Amino acid sequence: MAPFLIERPSRLSVDAAWQRLTHWEDHAAHVPLTRIVVLTPHPPGVGTRFVARTGVGRVAFDDSMDVVRWQPPSATAPGHCRLEKRGSVVTGWAELDVRAHGAGSWVVWREDLRVRGLPRLFDPLITWSGRLVFGRVVRRLLED
Repeated sequence: MAPFLIERPSRLSVDAAWQRLTHWEDHAAHVPLTRIVVLTPHPPGVGTRFVARTGVGRVAFDDSMDVVRWQPPSATAPGHCRLEKRGSVVTGWAELDVRAHGAGSWVVWREDLRVRGLPRLFDPLITWSGRLVFGRVVRRLLED
């Protein structure tokens, strides 16, 4: 597996940061050649399923994800979400934590990816690219 960690402060409130980061469709605007479709009805929570389709035409793959833990932030606890990646190409998991930090919030995104068919020799490249792509997604979703 190829683990990576992204941590970011934000001027947004905990609730606003949580809302932006868990509006799954919005992630696609910051990942090249990707669109996201949520397959389950609102509101989001445990059992929410969505698919990120990346590529063009026949040269594309689906990254299928299920929300398996969902704890929105409250006055006494940070928000926490865990996604399980169940695609035929991309597997692994991602966790999102949002907590109060001064007048704003602190976001932690942890992910561990596996690309089926790629030997572990490529894990450092997957880690680097995951950190780059998801760091950009988190940064842009949290912009004022």
